[in-house]
Amino acid sequence: MNKTSNLGSIYFGIFGVIVLAFGIIELMVAATVGMEGACWGPLEMAGMFLWWRAIILICAGLFYLSSLSNFLDVRQLAKSVVASIMIWIVAGMAIWARIAASIPGGPEEGTPWFNPEFLVTYGPPYMPEVFLLPLSLVIIYFICRRKALTTE
Repeated sequence: MNKTSNLGSIYFGIFGVIVLAFGIIELMVAATVGMEGACWGPLEMAGMFLWWRAIILICAGLFYLSSLSNFLDVRQLAKSVVASIMIWIVAGMAIWARIAASIPGGPEEGTPWFNPEFLVTYGPPYMPEVFLLPLSLVIIYFICRRKALTTE
């Protein structure tokens, strides 16, 4: 069985560098600005867990970069799967925070419990993890490809 995949190695090599770069940028933002964070266009890096998100993205980027040789080998593919799961957890946390923050109304007296303008809160800016989430789902293709190669 051929345990190499040039396409997977190239894709996750580039993606690993992007994830690592986002992690380093978040770490620099956390070190310089703090929890208030920074916002550049559709990208927002702020919040109470900014340090942890930065560390998780750095580790995920390193996992992706360490899995490039013999990409379809089960051990190398497992590293990429773990890195993708790390991104899914952090992105899920960011999405859940957005949903949970959009539902309640304001604290003022007479404000309805349900926020009437809750759809507006789903617009940009987004955390980097939300942008990385769909790109990390490509790992599912390589899992299925490896499964198909092992059943032949």
